[in-house]
Amino acid sequence: MGAASSATENMPQRSVSEWLSLVRAEEREGELFRAYDLAMQGVAQHPSDLTLKHRAVLCLAATGATPQAKAKYAELGLEQVSEAAFAEVPRRVVMDVATLRARLAKDEALKAVGGERQSLLAKAADLYEAIHRDEIDADNPEAYYPAVNAATLRLLTGRRAAAARLARAALDRLNAIPADRHGYYEHVSAVEAHLVLDEPEPAREVLAAARASKNWTTEADFRALASTLRQLRLVIDENNLDSTLLEAIELPRVIHYVGHIISPPGKSGRFPADQEVAVRERIDEALRASMIGFGYGSLAAGSDILFAEALLRRGASLHIVLPFSEAEFIDVSVRPAGADWVERYHACRARATTVRLATEDRYLGDDRLFGYCSQMAMGLALLRARHLATEAQQIAVWDGQPARGAAGTAADFAVWQRTGKQQHIIPCGESPAHAPVTSRDDEAPGGRRTRAMLFADVKGFSKLSDAELPRYTKLVLGAFARVIDRYGSDVLLANTWGDGVFLVFDDAGKAASCALELQEAMASIDLITAGLPLHLSLRIGGHLGPVYADHDPVLKKQNFFGAHVSRAARIEPVTPEGCVYVTETMAAVLAIHNADRFACDYVGFTEAAKHYGRLRMFLLRHAGR
Repeated sequence: MGAASSATENMPQRSVSEWLSLVRAEEREGELFRAYDLAMQGVAQHPSDLTLKHRAVLCLAATGATPQAKAKYAELGLEQVSEAAFAEVPRRVVMDVATLRARLAKDEALKAVGGERQSLLAKAADLYEAIHRDEIDADNPEAYYPAVNAATLRLLTGRRAAAARLARAALDRLNAIPADRHGYYEHVSAVEAHLVLDEPEPAREVLAAARASKNWTTEADFRALASTLRQLRLVIDENNLDSTLLEAIELPRVIHYVGHIISPPGKSGRFPADQEVAVRERIDEALRASMIGFGYGSLAAGSDILFAEALLRRGASLHIVLPFSEAEFIDVSVRPAGADWVERYHACRARATTVRLATEDRYLGDDRLFGYCSQMAMGLALLRARHLATEAQQIAVWDGQPARGAAGTAADFAVWQRTGKQQHIIPCGESPAHAPVTSRDDEAPGGRRTRAMLFADVKGFSKLSDAELPRYTKLVLGAFARVIDRYGSDVLLANTWGDGVFLVFDDAGKAASCALELQEAMASIDLITAGLPLHLSLRIGGHLGPVYADHDPVLKKQNFFGAHVSRAARIEPVTPEGCVYVTETMAAVLAIHNADRFACDYVGFTEAAKHYGRLRMFLLRHAGR
């Protein structure tokens, strides 16, 4: 797992401070995936630097990938860091590494339930409290930090007297620091300590002072703010305090924006050109009213570009997802509205925080690629909101009419509607907006359709003897077959070639569920009793993308073809044994439709098999496990 690969050889050589500057810039934007990837690239160039290693694990932990962060902490050798072993390392770095271990223990505890949760919370509190004592002995002025974390954890385990003692110790330490040296962490630690002590008014006063301070502006970042909000909400809930306390540090919200392409001047359409000014004003008003700081969508002429321009005017982060190659997209979705829209497109693109291609395939007149692109943008918006502990909503410029084909504003509106999250309509055209009535994707004949694909491989199969093969076929493939059979018609194709299995689904959630069940089936086989070697293990890669379905004259049945089949096949060989890895697109779609059932933890850029390129990979697991 991780971002390091042969691609690091082509990276520009940078100093540690330069890498840290890049990482922290991404953290401030809340771009945790990119921050982690950059930190690991820095580690590849500076393998002994503790600050880069610490930052990499911290960013990975902030995405919610606690098991992966714990594994990375150990892999990077951070467990061995101590004052004795690293006498030359600044005290702050030693404390940062130690508190990161405690933070990972806290994250693990917060995901547990019942008695296990209480036990793990107590262990995490013990770690923080031990660090606090060490830092007091070392006369470290920043000893308040582990103290206040220990205080919150003691509160959550019901040890209120111990929590109060630690909170007072943290405040005493903070009061010893001159007020003009109080920055972000000093302020929010004081707030947390006051809340643990059930002192909401002093907490409110510190928050107000922090919000107005210059240090808040220069030092706070979205990753830190998200972490702070999660921590303070725990205390507020435990002490039954007023949640409006946190309004002073409320994070900006995330939108998925969508809408009609504008008609050329003088021509009719769903978004007439003479409505541009009115729509632009309503977009500005909607972004201002909802405190939007991040926007995800495409960049077609009309609604998309108006959203992009409005986001950039207010200093928000713009994240563009294009359905296919950029030159072709401009020809199809921008240039027909007029040359000035092409100029505006390039101006927005130049200032965008990120630009992604949903697929590198040709358009070929296939409008389903637009729907695929929209779903990816929606999922990315939801993932971003989750990382930032903030809200996501959709804003649509829509004429209220149903979609006319496989994709469109109404179809995107209906997809988001199923998430149950907030939506806002900015009307255009001549019809009043109403609940969408969309055409189904499967009603449109021919062309590519988005499918979820799994490639599974049993590692160690090639070493089986002829005597072992019949037992393998009966027990291992038999177990896989029983899982696959339970999905019935949800499986559009099932194919095998001994050690490999290829499965195609219409539904990403069904594919994810099947993948995890296959791993569970493999884990349940008693290989020793079966007379099979213990080295047999299953790895599964999952991807979602537009592919063709056609009759295969060799198989004599329907098969699936296209570049995205090849992409799916390149994931499984680099997946660790016993795991299911999925691509960013599949993780994004699962975030839209199945966030209550599955979690996708980021594991970094991974070099796909057969020189296919570097892909962002996520570890698929059941939510809550």
